[in-house]
Amino acid sequence: MTEQLHQYRQEMQKELAAILAYWKRCTPDLVHGGFAGKIDHENNLVPDAPKGAVLHARILWTFSAAFRFTNNYDDAVIAAKAYDYLNRYFVDTTYGGVYWSVTADGQPLDRKKQVYAVSFVIYALAEYYRLHPKQEVLQKAQELYRLLTVHAYDAEHGGFIEALAEDWSKMDDYRLSDKDSNTPKSMNTMLHVMEAFTNLYRVWPDKELKQHLTALIQIFCDKIIHPVTGHLQLFFSENWEAQGHEVSFGHDIEASWLVQEAAEVLGNEELLSIAKQKAMQMAYATVKGLDGDGSLWNESDTTYTHWSREKHWWPQAEAMVGFFNAWQLTGDEIWLQRSLRSWEFVKTVLKDPAGEWHWGVDANYKTLQEDKAGFWKCPYHNSRACMELITRIRSVLETGSIKQFRYETSL
Repeated sequence: MTEQLHQYRQEMQKELAAILAYWKRCTPDLVHGGFAGKIDHENNLVPDAPKGAVLHARILWTFSAAFRFTNNYDDAVIAAKAYDYLNRYFVDTTYGGVYWSVTADGQPLDRKKQVYAVSFVIYALAEYYRLHPKQEVLQKAQELYRLLTVHAYDAEHGGFIEALAEDWSKMDDYRLSDKDSNTPKSMNTMLHVMEAFTNLYRVWPDKELKQHLTALIQIFCDKIIHPVTGHLQLFFSENWEAQGHEVSFGHDIEASWLVQEAAEVLGNEELLSIAKQKAMQMAYATVKGLDGDGSLWNESDTTYTHWSREKHWWPQAEAMVGFFNAWQLTGDEIWLQRSLRSWEFVKTVLKDPAGEWHWGVDANYKTLQEDKAGFWKCPYHNSRACMELITRIRSVLETGSIKQFRYETSL
């Protein structure tokens, strides 16, 4: 096992370097600044494609975090480039917050205030502050946090409303994308608000922020994670009535370790104990989506009769981390092997020789002709998986032990 772990860590270090190299080489927009709005499956730049706030925020987070692993000045330069572009073109200087998208040359395009996008900018700014601890960076993250708590927070039912208009007034279309249900709350947005607040709390342990983060963890444990199946429920009314029957295996395993991480950062031992139980419940639920080759199918319904028979890149990255986390929690080697098999699938099926991962494959292993970079295709999931695993494996090898606890199946 020690030999396996050494090899896994070495491969994660090599993979992180390859992913970062691709984004540094292929995505900077040398004409208009920032980064390309779209690169197609064949690695061709689409020059007039609009640019998304989420993509630029994820690039900022990735290269800010990566610098701690690489100590490569070029990574810090890319982070600074993303920070400058976000501030110059995405920040709404009239109403506050960030636009969802801008044109290729930086003009506001979709001006709505999507809480998901604002959260990713908070997440990225907090990480950039760890790289460049300048007060102005932290202040920008704090300003966005306060805008969310003033305009998007649901004081009656808890959680945050999905989307608001440019001036933070109410709007009828909450959807994050065309495939999503038009509901006022969703698991996906709550997950990334929680993730953003977790990272912000690392650098700014504010009392009110702590209360909001605690409440978000409790919402996951009490309302979003199904008490019987362990799957995440995806869409909700304002008062947390679940809407629909979709299951997203990638989100199940991603949330399993992010909810636990949030509780760890808070330092609340009672909440952490519950979060660990929920993490394992979600990990077991995720196993329902495993194919025989070790990969995760994309989606199903709660009866497992209607499947989305595709294997996208990001659920595999999250499975690498989430299954490893389950091994650290239980000591059961089957979870470590599931993490390794996820990586093996990526290596043999999803990796592009150019350095990035393909979007995914269908049930017959035919490569999907989707973006290599774009609104949703980014370096965040796979680079984060590399960095998480490097850190976790180093800890296991240095201490000679893994953290274990007893999983209560009754929860």
